[in-house]
Amino acid sequence: MIAQAIFIIILGAAIYLFTKSAGKIRRNILLGKDTDRFDQPAVRWKVMAKIALGQTKMVKRPVAAIMHFFIYIGFVIINLEVLEIMIDGIFGSHRIFSHPLGGLYSLLIGGFEGLAVLVLIACAVFLCRRNIVRLKRFTGTEMTQWPRSDANYILITEILLMTAFLTMNAADYKLQLLHFGHYVKAGSFPVSSLIAPLLPSGSGALVVIERVCWWFHITGILIFLNYLPYSKHFHILLAFPNTYYSNLNKKGKFTNMASVTNEVKAMLDPSFVPENTGEPARFGAKDVTDLTWKNLMEAYTCTECGRCTSVCPANITGKLLSPRKIMMDTRDRITELGNNLDKYGKDHDDGKTLLDNYITREELWACTTCNACVEACPVNINPLEIITEMRRYIVMEESQAPASLNNMFGNVENNGAPWKYSQADRFNWSNPSS
Repeated sequence: MIAQAIFIIILGAAIYLFTKSAGKIRRNILLGKDTDRFDQPAVRWKVMAKIALGQTKMVKRPVAAIMHFFIYIGFVIINLEVLEIMIDGIFGSHRIFSHPLGGLYSLLIGGFEGLAVLVLIACAVFLCRRNIVRLKRFTGTEMTQWPRSDANYILITEILLMTAFLTMNAADYKLQLLHFGHYVKAGSFPVSSLIAPLLPSGSGALVVIERVCWWFHITGILIFLNYLPYSKHFHILLAFPNTYYSNLNKKGKFTNMASVTNEVKAMLDPSFVPENTGEPARFGAKDVTDLTWKNLMEAYTCTECGRCTSVCPANITGKLLSPRKIMMDTRDRITELGNNLDKYGKDHDDGKTLLDNYITREELWACTTCNACVEACPVNINPLEIITEMRRYIVMEESQAPASLNNMFGNVENNGAPWKYSQADRFNWSNPSS
């Protein structure tokens, strides 16, 4: 009963702390401006099933795709085993699903153990890719000590949890063979039975090993759950809503501000009656609260995998722009604002903004708006939306566009085209005699 009470307290505390942390992230996301991403639900479910569940954008890098698939399937399916462990912990039972499931239980346990081995292999491969092979896309100015360590912590934790799971099963298997206590015959252990001979033969030592590994496994999972909101691995949960609320417009289609659109329509058509959209608080985005809630959700969903930066032509040619850094900076800034909100209240001004304090103008103007980063992201994150909104602020609020753009604006205004030639001279090139 004491063990059950301790487990219930730990479980309740873990759920409470996770709910509190997740609630803060939700609050931070909703600090962004409203945007309509609720249309075409059938299409959105299809996108989510294809991208988040099916991981179809991962296959462009086959090695990473296969290894990630092992971890992904292991995470999803082994949660069934975690459910049994939690029920056993609450009620003091032992492998409570074994009797209702019968022969299917042996098949499930065998499958769990096979997946555990695949997860161990995948984590080992990922650790080697990051720390021995040192793939270029895992480096960069934004990949400071914490982002690099974060990935390693998770991989090492998963290795330890899977090792504890297999060791627990091995001890359980030997205790079942000894018909000791409540360790009745339950399940098939194709992997852990192979390592069982490495364990002691005495029932007392086996019980200690089984219980230690049981507690380590379940408490490790609960700690991991509460680590997620502070880690890039929160994408495990946010990838699904993030892909559901994807931008369904064609890539490259920019959003128009209703107030500006109404002004243009009124100039072209004097009979046009604009809708009352109200005055915009700001043209474009200077800080994260000027972005939409979807932009902020994407910042928390970013996996920091570097696929976007690795295909960015600006970054490849040595410019400062890194789409991954754009997302990481946005997440850091909105988290900072959320912390300030908790400490000082909603009226506090820390004197910082996303523009200049986090993201430089040189980074923004290096972007070619080619959408390569958008296409590469495995969870449909769109760094380009943030870049273009910040550019919009610089041009429309500050009138500080680069000279080359100002020349283009003047040419469009005077000549109806980006070039300096008048409309009358525009087709001179087609006349050989001119």
